[in-house]
Amino acid sequence: MSIPPGSTIGIVGGGQLGRMLAIAAAQLGYKCHIFDPHEHAPAADVAACFTRARYDDVSALEAFAAQVDVATYEFENLPVESLEALGAKLRPGTRSLAIAQDRATEKEFIEQCGARVAPWRRIASLADVTASVLKVGLPLVLKTRRYGYDGKGQAWLWSRRDEESAWQAIGQEPAVAEAAVDFAAEFSVIVARWADGRHTFWDSPENVHEGGILRRSTVPCGDAAARQVTEAREATLRIAEALGHVGVLTVEFFASGSGPLVNEIAPRVHNSGHWTIEGAVTSQFEQHIRAICDLPPGLTGLTRGGAVMENLIGDEVNRWPELVAERGAHVHIYGKGEARPGRKMGHVTRVVR
Repeated sequence: MSIPPGSTIGIVGGGQLGRMLAIAAAQLGYKCHIFDPHEHAPAADVAACFTRARYDDVSALEAFAAQVDVATYEFENLPVESLEALGAKLRPGTRSLAIAQDRATEKEFIEQCGARVAPWRRIASLADVTASVLKVGLPLVLKTRRYGYDGKGQAWLWSRRDEESAWQAIGQEPAVAEAAVDFAAEFSVIVARWADGRHTFWDSPENVHEGGILRRSTVPCGDAAARQVTEAREATLRIAEALGHVGVLTVEFFASGSGPLVNEIAPRVHNSGHWTIEGAVTSQFEQHIRAICDLPPGLTGLTRGGAVMENLIGDEVNRWPELVAERGAHVHIYGKGEARPGRKMGHVTRVVR
């Protein structure tokens, strides 16, 4: 049954993704209630209600659940057990969270869905690192199984001499070792799925990362990625269906010589989909709201010929005077505090003919 406008949508997480979800929800006539432990949550600035509490505060989550008609989340590093307090109101459910927040579990799941990943091994000790170098080869990257994003919790090995320093660099945490991938491009497949299986895709953006952080997303993507989008979409849909996912889900891919290789899953709206706000008929944020509230899908075609989204990282946000003066530049500033190095402070999208 559809959840009508005027209802309250709970959003767990008060960062920029929650902020843009709340803005899209308000356009459709919904109120939003943000749940976040921080005193100044950017999403709370544009929402009707705000609960400040720890993500593992079950009593606070139960009270929050009683005040909302449906709930969702804006990032995946959340305690699955605590979020069970939201029950059937939570869309997508905790299964999507549990799979995506552990890199080893995620890779096994991806392979079970018939999609491909780079050669990898589980890591629990320095001896495992050595074994991975011998089995997988060099170069390879260690990634902590949990709580890694935007390049955090990662260390590269370029030679046997790097084994111990890389293990120390990730804090000797449980990890995965991944073979380096020779790829022609990086791209995303962004899908929105409804509880009854209906789904929509957007044009796949080609992504450029610097220092492990997304720098730019461009649609349409280049030929190397475009040739692999169909196969990647099929894999993404199998993943979404196996999860029983409701809402937007993003899968990042490498366009490799052997076909699309999954890098990682994000069970939510995604940075590489920010271009959809101005570049697509229906943004990823509005479509997520439509899916979790069981409204009809919106069209996802391009509004014009394409778009380029550029992140504003750290003190780059101080360019805002020139950006807001630039004709055709759509500037989004997230309302965060300190502009620390590597922190996403906003983005700008330029729609192209």
